[in-house]
Amino acid sequence: MTVVYVDLLWLLNFVANHLLLLGAGRLAGAGLRRWRIALGAALGALYAVALFLPGMGWLSTLPCKLAVAVVMVLCAYGGEVRLWRVLGLFFAASAALAGAVLGFEWLGNTTLTLQSGVLYTQMDLRLLLVVFLACYFVFSLLLRRLGAHTGAELVHMELTFSQRVVSMTALHDTGLSLSDPVTNRPVVVAYWRDMAWLLPAGADVARPIECARLCHDRGIHGVRLVPYRAVGVESGMLLAFPTQQVRVNGRDMGSLLLALSPTPVSDGGAYQGLFGGI
Repeated sequence: MTVVYVDLLWLLNFVANHLLLLGAGRLAGAGLRRWRIALGAALGALYAVALFLPGMGWLSTLPCKLAVAVVMVLCAYGGEVRLWRVLGLFFAASAALAGAVLGFEWLGNTTLTLQSGVLYTQMDLRLLLVVFLACYFVFSLLLRRLGAHTGAELVHMELTFSQRVVSMTALHDTGLSLSDPVTNRPVVVAYWRDMAWLLPAGADVARPIECARLCHDRGIHGVRLVPYRAVGVESGMLLAFPTQQVRVNGRDMGSLLLALSPTPVSDGGAYQGLFGGI
């Protein structure tokens, strides 16, 4: 008879669900709300525990599994523009993890699953966490390479600040991966001279750290530093300001960061802003 420890069963499935939901959201470019992701992961872990309760065998049917997966994604990303993409990536990530578990069982001559495909093992949790993280990294790397593309289009963009509303032509480059490290949402980039009114006197965006400190000293709140990589720049920072609202071709994209580039974003001046990922 197999003895199942409920706390270990819940924790193991919570970690797996959390990594799957987080990975799906990051790959889809959806906004990340950690508490919602944790809520979805906890719900999935409770489902795994419920499967072993007396009289709950009906929960292991395929419709129930699909319904729970959909509810988990809705808990984590309900209301997102890219909800369907997140859902598809979540199923793909789950299938990839299932394949990795089967491979690990075969290579390691050990058992990682119980009935109904629920994750459970008496292995060292630290070793198992390493396996999960490795699967998460490989899956993310593969899908980023497969999903990379360079489509681009010019759009009308309207940025709302507390002081004024700014309209511009922006290039939507889906191959641009610059995003807010906190929310995972896209960042709009504009040439600093076009948005100089945001800066205090004496600010130099080529020195983003000093510039951010100056903004804080002058009472300008919400200023952020966004890390980026570019050709010839291994690791750089851009000064960014929060917006109240961004509209793209009339479509409300919510609040995004506006990063100021020390160099023009367009060689010929056909557009004044640049963004990707939406």
